[in-house]
Amino acid sequence: MKKLIEFELKKIFSKRLSLIVLIGLLVYSALTALSTYNNKYAFDGKSADGSGKAAVEIDKALGARYEGILTDEKVQQMMEDFALTYDLHGLNAAYIYQNAMQSAVFARFADMDGHWNGLSVSDVFGDEEIRIGYVDGWLSTSKNLVRVFMVLALAVIVMTAPVFSGEYEGVDNLILTSKYGKTKGTAAKVAASVIAALLVTALTAAFNLILAVVLYGKSGWDCSILFASSDYVEGFIPFNITCGTLIRYQVLLAFTCTLSVTGMTLLISAASKKQIVAFVASMALFLFPALLPLTETNPLFRYVGLLPFYHVQAISLLSVEQIGSGILYGVWAVPVAAVFVGIGGVVSSRIFLKHQIV
Repeated sequence: MKKLIEFELKKIFSKRLSLIVLIGLLVYSALTALSTYNNKYAFDGKSADGSGKAAVEIDKALGARYEGILTDEKVQQMMEDFALTYDLHGLNAAYIYQNAMQSAVFARFADMDGHWNGLSVSDVFGDEEIRIGYVDGWLSTSKNLVRVFMVLALAVIVMTAPVFSGEYEGVDNLILTSKYGKTKGTAAKVAASVIAALLVTALTAAFNLILAVVLYGKSGWDCSILFASSDYVEGFIPFNITCGTLIRYQVLLAFTCTLSVTGMTLLISAASKKQIVAFVASMALFLFPALLPLTETNPLFRYVGLLPFYHVQAISLLSVEQIGSGILYGVWAVPVAAVFVGIGGVVSSRIFLKHQIV
């Protein structure tokens, strides 16, 4: 059985299209990360400003200066340090961006003119203890992971779609059947597909996290996502979790997505006589939830949000609710992925076993 699985894994990764997709995925990850990094801008409120690496260094220095638990005194200090010295001409100060820390404090504690709005930390965050620091690097990485993991899911579809449908046009299965039996050969295809999805997901996640550490460092891993620049205020997760927790959830959901997609694609592949049909049908089914007019506030989203598409759209799924002990609703994606893999693996095997290659 081990040799069969190794044989199937070699087939999956040796296909030219699979190699192109994998290389393209890593290149896309690198370009996305570098583009975000180079487009950074920061002004420290006094004299230093810059873009790219210089901007990151300014933001990291400011993050280190104010790092720790957010207090009313710290808010007043930041409001004083980042006080505006120019006329806004009617613009809302909450949307003025000088640097990540200034944007974070102005978005919550400034009035339209850039003065303190009278709110305390408890007025804004209730009883939550908010640890602040340099979070812009990890939150930028989080935003990029949404796009990268979407491409990852499509890459897994491309790799998995030919597993069964490609055999209907080939002779490999005849060779395997004569030596090991068709049942073992079919089981090996399912196992190899799952292993391939896990390997590619692990590689993609590791590559992007290494890029994040190289570009931004590790600072802010244990800081709250709630005190971030105005870019992250609307539509972000409303719970007091750390950047590290957010990234861990996203990586977990990347695995649940690719496993779910693998199960779904295996079933479609077994039912399709042509590889192109398996490709198109699998991608259409994966992307279909994007066409549904559902918002996160719709009661039905609690169920639709557990479909694979929303696993990579992690922000929407993680925003639903906390289900106890700080655990977010997104953990339900784990049993859902198990169901997708279980049903997809079993049903696709049965369909393929009934097929007789001439």
